[in-house]
Amino acid sequence: MSSIASRRRVQLAVLLGPVSLFLAVFFLGPLSIMIVTSFLAPGLYGGVEWAWYPHNYGRILGFADPLFEDFDPVYIAIFLRPLRIAALTVVATLLVSYPAAFCISRLSERWKNFCLFLITLPFFASLIMRLFVWVLILRQTGLANDVLLKTGLIARPLDLIYTEGAIILGMVYVFIPFMFMPVYASVEKLDWTLVRASLDLGAGPVRTFWRIILPLTAPGIAGGAVIVFIPALGNFIVPTILGGAKVMMLGNLIEQQFLAARNWPFGSALAMMVMSVMLVLLFVYVVVSGRRGLDTAPGR
Repeated sequence: MSSIASRRRVQLAVLLGPVSLFLAVFFLGPLSIMIVTSFLAPGLYGGVEWAWYPHNYGRILGFADPLFEDFDPVYIAIFLRPLRIAALTVVATLLVSYPAAFCISRLSERWKNFCLFLITLPFFASLIMRLFVWVLILRQTGLANDVLLKTGLIARPLDLIYTEGAIILGMVYVFIPFMFMPVYASVEKLDWTLVRASLDLGAGPVRTFWRIILPLTAPGIAGGAVIVFIPALGNFIVPTILGGAKVMMLGNLIEQQFLAARNWPFGSALAMMVMSVMLVLLFVYVVVSGRRGLDTAPGR
């Protein structure tokens, strides 16, 4: 038995060794550099100075260095705006994906596979190209305003592009597949005999949904929410193209600090704040999922 166990450990080490080494070099290494840089002083002409300087976080949280910097609440506003937009993106993608998952799950196998192919079809085209199509649709001379003007619903073109609404629309468009797949996996595993039994025993459709369907599909909803929220929080491509310079997002601010302002320590501090929020969300998700697994385990 010991030889078998040792052989399995060797096989596991061989399989996981290259992946672990890759993550250690190209993920933990740059992350460690970012953490160290976030606590260093910014250089006068860019770069960093090797001096302890926690005031990079103070510019965001309120304890900036009074000799060189002032606390500016605009950074709090910029930090909270992506949280709100990411949360709205999660809600919007769920409202679209949840009923679609139920509709597709009830189709025949042929049409089901075709619909799943359509869901993944946008991945075969460049994200930049797809977002610029939305620019053509939302601009003042675009398709959306042309349709509204010709139907008489508006008298003059609307400012649809370079707004927070355009950013949310672009986020929803980009992240719908990331929400749909986990939700669809939960819907596919749904035991419809429990639903029919609930209806036969006198529970109405609404009560059946809240007591049977929603709890059974909750893992897919939670997984999709985490998968959508985390990349939406730090996304800067969609705000850059559909928001322009009018809507400053955290990802755009980090990009500016590294490339334009050359304030690497402050950019690293902003990135670490985003990373902290993501780690908290992942920790909460793992804890809640683990408790749910224990509660639904046999014999509980």
